[in-house]
Amino acid sequence: MSTKIRWGVLSTAAIGLKKVIPAMQQGRYTSVVAIASRDLAKSREAASALGIPTAYGSYEELLADPGIDAIYNPLPNHLHVPWTIQAAEAGKHVLCEKPIGLTAAEAETLIAVRDRTGVTIAEAFMVRSHPQWLRVRELLDEGRIGELRSILGFFSYFNVNPANIRNQVDAGGGALMDIGCYLIHASRFAFGEEPARVVASIDRDPQMHTDRLTSAILEFSAGQSIFTCSTQLVPYQRIHFLGTKGRLELEVPVNAPIDRPTRLVIDSGSDLFGGGIATETFPICDQYTLQGDAFSEAVMDGTEPPVSIEDGVKNMAVIDAIFRSGKSGQWESPEIRS
Repeated sequence: MSTKIRWGVLSTAAIGLKKVIPAMQQGRYTSVVAIASRDLAKSREAASALGIPTAYGSYEELLADPGIDAIYNPLPNHLHVPWTIQAAEAGKHVLCEKPIGLTAAEAETLIAVRDRTGVTIAEAFMVRSHPQWLRVRELLDEGRIGELRSILGFFSYFNVNPANIRNQVDAGGGALMDIGCYLIHASRFAFGEEPARVVASIDRDPQMHTDRLTSAILEFSAGQSIFTCSTQLVPYQRIHFLGTKGRLELEVPVNAPIDRPTRLVIDSGSDLFGGGIATETFPICDQYTLQGDAFSEAVMDGTEPPVSIEDGVKNMAVIDAIFRSGKSGQWESPEIRS
């Protein structure tokens, strides 16, 4: 295989056009060679604007192209699994946007497909490639904050447009699926285990029926994670990791900017007014570039990608449990069959 993985992109979704494709075009191991849309004019327009050599008027045509090694799938949530399966069956490796499916059971079907086809399939939690997240892992592992006992997370934005795919419940819209998934992933990543049970409160939009305000407690053997996510609040995001001897705080945990450095707060807790705070600054980088390279390297080396399907299924199982708790009003346990 060449020194670069040749990528095709399914759809002209905004996240691909504005963030992921331009970033991957800067990658050391990534080359974006084709894009597809159900509307050929749209794919041609996108290809022209981004300098992509080939445009297709159907997803099937792109998957049939022998000159493509891997697929980036940024389709709406309800199309993640179906088109990831089709791509895998066509012999393409797949980096699929989060959340990887609508339910854990649906996502789990990808394991058998991957094993049968021999391709690499991963969930696109780009945060796992950012240096600030890798540093959090290092600090937790070395006991910088003592024993991790509590995680506090918040993620919100304001969008009440019913035409927006994030506000369409049948397409897998809503706060928990769109942004709460990051807070769940962060909690599982930091504690290094799965929550035994969860409890949640969910407020749904009366017209669109998507969850617009969801709060949850995740109970781990080592401690608890508490988070709130919302699609109808002032835009904000922050994650705190609190231990027995200190605290870590990610200032912009998910949408890390590409035009300024990011900062990680390390607080010894010696002074409530901030006297015990040290700040680590990370140079400007693009986590989507790093994500594309990490996946491409995994394909070339035959190694595990940053976020495996198994990990994605476990994240979805927590999402399922939170939705169940929102209905039952009771603690619910994530269900993993495999």
